[in-house]
Amino acid sequence: MPIRLGPFVRTINKKLLRPILSFLPLPSPYKSPLCLLLLFSHFSSEEFFLLSSPFSHLLRRRSWSSQTVSEMESLGLRAVGSHCSLSEMDDLDLNRALDRPRLKIERKRSFDERSMSELSRHDSPRGRSVLDTPLSSARNSFEPHPMMAEAWEALRRSMVFFRGLPVGTLAAVDNTTDEVLNYDQVFVRDFVPSALAFLMNGESDIVKHFLLKTLQLQDSEKRVDRFKLGKGVMPASFKVSHDPIRETDHLVADFGETAIGRVAPVDSGFWWIILLRAYTKSTGDLTLSETPECQKGMKLILSLCLAEGFDTFPTLLCADGCSMIDRRMGVYGYPIEIQALFYMALRCALAMLKPDGDGRECIEKITKRLHALSFHMRNYFWLDYQQLNDIYRYKTEEYSHTAVNKFNVMPDSIPDWVFDFMPLRGGYFVGNVGPAHMDFRWFALGNCVSIMSSLATPDQSMAIMDLLEHRWDELVGEMPLKICYPCLEGHEWRIVTGCDPKNTRWSYHNGGSWPVLLWQLTAACIKTGRPQIARRAVDLIESRLHRDCWPEYYDGKLGRYVGKQARKYQTWSIAGYLVAKMLLEDPSHIGMISLEEDKLMKPVIKRSASWPQL
Repeated sequence: MPIRLGPFVRTINKKLLRPILSFLPLPSPYKSPLCLLLLFSHFSSEEFFLLSSPFSHLLRRRSWSSQTVSEMESLGLRAVGSHCSLSEMDDLDLNRALDRPRLKIERKRSFDERSMSELSRHDSPRGRSVLDTPLSSARNSFEPHPMMAEAWEALRRSMVFFRGLPVGTLAAVDNTTDEVLNYDQVFVRDFVPSALAFLMNGESDIVKHFLLKTLQLQDSEKRVDRFKLGKGVMPASFKVSHDPIRETDHLVADFGETAIGRVAPVDSGFWWIILLRAYTKSTGDLTLSETPECQKGMKLILSLCLAEGFDTFPTLLCADGCSMIDRRMGVYGYPIEIQALFYMALRCALAMLKPDGDGRECIEKITKRLHALSFHMRNYFWLDYQQLNDIYRYKTEEYSHTAVNKFNVMPDSIPDWVFDFMPLRGGYFVGNVGPAHMDFRWFALGNCVSIMSSLATPDQSMAIMDLLEHRWDELVGEMPLKICYPCLEGHEWRIVTGCDPKNTRWSYHNGGSWPVLLWQLTAACIKTGRPQIARRAVDLIESRLHRDCWPEYYDGKLGRYVGKQARKYQTWSIAGYLVAKMLLEDPSHIGMISLEEDKLMKPVIKRSASWPQL
C-alpha cells in the first residue's frame, strides 16, 4: 500500500514497519502493521506527526541516557523534538533499521501519553482527522456541545457591516444595560479571536475586509489635542457612523484620543500583523499580504518600533494602559505582553515582507532586533527556582561589564509570595524588567504568546505549563484564566492603581478571570503537547459561561463571581470559547497562530531552564 510520508514518498510493507512499531506510544491494539498502515493512509503526514507528538516529546526528554541516544543513532534513528520541521526528519533511515536488533528501552511513562489511548478516527465537516484528549469529564467524543450552536449565533449577532460588507464584530451585545460606553465599537484586539473563529470555519471574507478597512484608517490623521501621532499607529477601535442628511456611512476611528488615560494602543499594530499572517496561512492567499498597501502598512507599524534612539535594551518602552490592560496597573516600562506580541509580530512580518527596495532594509533591522530581543527576554525576564535563588543572593551596586546583577535589582524587593508560589519544577516570564525594577507578577497573555511565538525555548515552554499545573488553583481556579497573579491590594493598590474603583482586588485587570484567555491557553497547550490541560479548562468554561450569559470577566480569588461591572454577551468571551473548541477538535489549526522555533536565533542559555536532573 503506498504511504505518503511528507517530503519523502515511499512504499512501506509490513516487514518494514515492524522495527518502528515499538517506538510508537500506541496502545497494544494499535501496534499491528495493518493498523499502522490504516493510520498512515487516513492522516496526512503533518497530522500524523502532530498526533505522534508525545512520541517526539519522549525522545526529547532528558530521561534518555546518552547510551540510548547513541544506540538509536546507530540504527538510523534520530531523537527529534516536537518543534522540528518535517524536512528535518529525512535522516530516518528505515532500511538500516531492518538489519538491526530491536531496542529494549526503559523509559518513564509521559503524562501526555494518556492522550494516545483515546486515538480514534473522527470525520469532521471538512474531512480532517482529530485527536481526542484524556477525558476530564464524562464526555467520550467530540459531539458538539450545546453551547457551540448558541456561541455561533451570538457571534453572528455581533457582526458589523459597512456598505453591505462585514468588517468586524462589536465588543459586546449586552441588551441588559442602557450604558453603551465604547462596547458598540469594533476593537482590533477584541476582533482577533472572532477572526480566528471565522477562519477556522472557512469564512475568510470578514477577516479580509477588516484587515483592509483598518489599513485605510491607519492613513488618517491622528491627533490628541495639539499633538500628532506617528503614521504607523493602528486604531484601538472603530465604529460605523451614519450621516442621515447625506444618507451615507463612514468609519470613525479611535487612536486613543477618547480612551481612558488617552493612551495610544501599542498592541493593535502587532495584532494586525499577526492576524494578516493567520489569514495568509489559513487561506493560502498570498496576494493580500503582498499588496503594496499591506507591505506599506507593516513597514509603518515596524518603523515606530525599530527606530534608533536612546534605548539600551531591545525591548519596547511603553506607558500604562497601552494594551489589553488599558488602565493604570503598574505595567509601564517593558511589560511582558507587549514584548511577546512585538516578538511575534516581528517574526510574522519577516515571513511576509518582500525583499525589494526599502523592504530589504526593514528585513535586516527585524533580523538584528529578533536576535537581541530573544536573548534579552530568555535571559533577563525568565524566572525559575534556580534564578529566583540567584536573585535572592544578588549583590548590588555592581559596576563594569562583569556585573551579574545587571539591572541592579534589590533582593529585598522580592515579594514574599514568590518564594511559596515558585515550584521546584516550573517557571515563567516575569511581568517587567527595567533599571532597579522587576515585576514578579505572572501575566497570562504574555506567557501564552511567548509559547505560541517560540519566544520561549522548548524547555521554557514546558516549564510554563508545569507551573500552570502546579498552581492550577491560583492561576485557573473555577474559571479560566487569571489575567495576572497575584492581585494588588491595600496600600500597594492605592499607590499603583491610583485607587481605581474598577481594579479592586481580584477584579477586572487586578487578578480577575477572563474567559477570552482560554483560546491562548489552548493554543499553548496544544503546541507543548498537553491538550489535557486545555480540555480541563474548557470543562470549567462549559459549566458556567453560557449560564452566566457570556460575561466579560469574573471576580474573586477563584473566579467564582461574575464581574461587578462585567458586560454580558461579551464577543471575545464567545469567540475565545469557539476557537479553543475548534483547536481541540482539529489541532492542525494551530499552524495559523503558532510559530516554530527559529534555531538561528537561539542564544546560549546559561541559566537554569527548570529541568533539574532528578
